[in-house]
Amino acid sequence: MTEGYSHQKIENLLQEIPCNFCHSHAYSVVYERTYHLDDPAEEILKQFRSCGGDVLLDQVVQCNTCGLRFINPRLQDDCLLSNYADGTIQGYKEQFVSQNRGREIAFERSIKMINSLLPAKGKLLDVGTAAGTFMAIAKKHGWDVRGCEPNAWFCQWGKDHYNLDIDQGTLFEQNYADGSFDIITLWDVIEHVPDPMKVLTACSKLLRPGGVLICTFPDINSWIARLMGRRWVFLMSVHLYYFTKTTFGNMAKTVGLDVVNSTPHFQTLQLGYIIYRIKIHSRVLHKLLKTGADLLRLNNVMFPYWVGIHCVIAKKSI
Repeated sequence: MTEGYSHQKIENLLQEIPCNFCHSHAYSVVYERTYHLDDPAEEILKQFRSCGGDVLLDQVVQCNTCGLRFINPRLQDDCLLSNYADGTIQGYKEQFVSQNRGREIAFERSIKMINSLLPAKGKLLDVGTAAGTFMAIAKKHGWDVRGCEPNAWFCQWGKDHYNLDIDQGTLFEQNYADGSFDIITLWDVIEHVPDPMKVLTACSKLLRPGGVLICTFPDINSWIARLMGRRWVFLMSVHLYYFTKTTFGNMAKTVGLDVVNSTPHFQTLQLGYIIYRIKIHSRVLHKLLKTGADLLRLNNVMFPYWVGIHCVIAKKSI
């Protein structure tokens, strides 16, 4: 990701974008960037890679017209896509799959909710499926599953560990037929994509009438996000958009998807891994928690937690 940028300024790799929903160019700054536009691109990209995108380096703005919040300016789209397709963040893939047992536990809760919505089951598409954990859980529960993922390493991991055939590439590189899915899921995906409206439009076309979209995202209007401010753990440079239930609902409605429910989404990870991730935000808190977890031998305990992620259920108009 840093190759070829040794003599460029970071501003040469950035693009100014309009609001993804209403296309306005008028915005107010919510959080300032932590770098200068004339800083060397190579150094900023190295910083991005070394922290895994887990801290916010970039400027976050709020649209003055519709209230959508997003990173602006941001890296050009080819730089963003290479991050996911090539897995250039240091150690990201290995760290991610090391926590798949926790995701399996969390997705077992999610599939029960989905089965209650659509007990007849049917065809399910998981967009941005990563290593295929949710696909594997849904398949076990009787769903006819498909999934797409840009990263080849994740696709192969899903094949080796879950015996899944994951379609490599973005949603727009596939040839899924319109109206062919009963349910589409986007688990922690929509905040990463360069064009959320394009993704939601495509999902709406792929759903049959009455089909269901399940989407999780960090809610920047949640009480914990407002309490933590810039220290909120989901303010990251890899998160391009910051939705509220209102802004997401307005975007979904525009493409024919009506939000019928919204609930907090609890994730599950090993306690030791959660404590490890805290280090980048607070070394003091990390040290205290790590000492306690080491003494009590709690590092491998699976721990459910919530820090602002919401799950939205939307139905396509009949």
